[in-house]
Amino acid sequence: MFKNIKECRSWLLLWSTQSLSTLGSSMTSCALVLWMYLGSGSALKTAMLSVCSYAPYVLMSIFAGALSDKWNKKATMLVCDLFAAATTFAAFLLIKADALMPWHLYVINALNGLMNTVQQPAGEVAATQLIPKRFYQQTSGLRSFSQALNSIIAPVLAASLFAFGGMGVVIAVDLVTFSAAFITLMFFIPIPEPPKKGGREASLMESVREGMGWLKHNPLILKLIIFLAGINLVASAYNAALPAMVLSKTGNNETALGIVNGCVGAASLIGSIIASALPAPKSRVKAICMALFFSMSTENFILAFGGSVPWWCAGAVCGWIFIPLMGANLDVILRSTIPAEMQGRVYACRNTMQFFTIPVGFLAGGALVDSVFEPFMAGRNDGSALTVLFGSGKGSGAAMFFAVLGVAGVAVCTVFTLILRREKE
Repeated sequence: MFKNIKECRSWLLLWSTQSLSTLGSSMTSCALVLWMYLGSGSALKTAMLSVCSYAPYVLMSIFAGALSDKWNKKATMLVCDLFAAATTFAAFLLIKADALMPWHLYVINALNGLMNTVQQPAGEVAATQLIPKRFYQQTSGLRSFSQALNSIIAPVLAASLFAFGGMGVVIAVDLVTFSAAFITLMFFIPIPEPPKKGGREASLMESVREGMGWLKHNPLILKLIIFLAGINLVASAYNAALPAMVLSKTGNNETALGIVNGCVGAASLIGSIIASALPAPKSRVKAICMALFFSMSTENFILAFGGSVPWWCAGAVCGWIFIPLMGANLDVILRSTIPAEMQGRVYACRNTMQFFTIPVGFLAGGALVDSVFEPFMAGRNDGSALTVLFGSGKGSGAAMFFAVLGVAGVAVCTVFTLILRREKE
């Protein structure tokens, strides 16, 4: 893939060890979903785990990116990783004391989300400094590859370790993988700082305004961000409803949920290989729109009307196989367009605008499934048109909700495809 692997040696080392750490974190996240839903039976309470992670991220990103541009990138990443590990270790101690409560996890997720708010823009700038420009698409494909591989492995390992030793064992493995990544970054990966313009250093609020101003003067990027915010609203509502539907319709079968999530990972894995191997498209914006339209017009409807694990797996494949291609093209557009010395603050503004819909979607999805769609379907008689389409009993309301999400996703893609078509890439 790389003509001279030495050119990307530092990034490949960073990518591989951070991917290992992400595997540990993903296992913990999967186990927490199981622990919360099996204990509460509530889609909303389970979705609150993600809400607490994303809320600080969305609220503080616009300021954290400006700070990230001012701070040393490697030191920022190390401090944020260490703080996140400390909160995970606190959860481990609570489990050992048999004192872990849902609100503890909400607080821990919120603190981790806050650390990720600062770390993410620093990591993006670090990657830009370590990767030669001609390798942007290939390295983005590798990032998607590792994310997809983790999506396959994490649910299986999490379910196995959770069944074997509970949350404590899962968190212990998470801490081991963190240690490997932390030591590697600290001692073996030099990260150069991007050059800074001379003159007076801008204040925090001036830096924020500069990031927003850059987006304002680049309308194509701004419209892409707003488009993806709409997609994230639908996707996060999907994520809130999926465990409720699969676990409810399979009698709380954790393996079934793991299989569906594994298919998501397998499809993403294949898609990441495709994204890494394909040449640059004539229009990256068109490639993004087509990938998202295919995803939104297939997966949610298959999940809504399919009543078994094979159908849900087919929907997962359709929904995720082209997402890495979308991500790779978006990554190239952003990384090659935004000046390196401004990437932290611009990425942060982008994060606030693009991801603020995620906690909204999780909250809305969980609340609508619990309070609207499940009670509505519980009142339908067996043999009615709706029960024929979506089934009966607990989980049928979540299935109906997926049909609504399918319509919403297609509408968002259609509107923004027409809008973006008027812009030149």
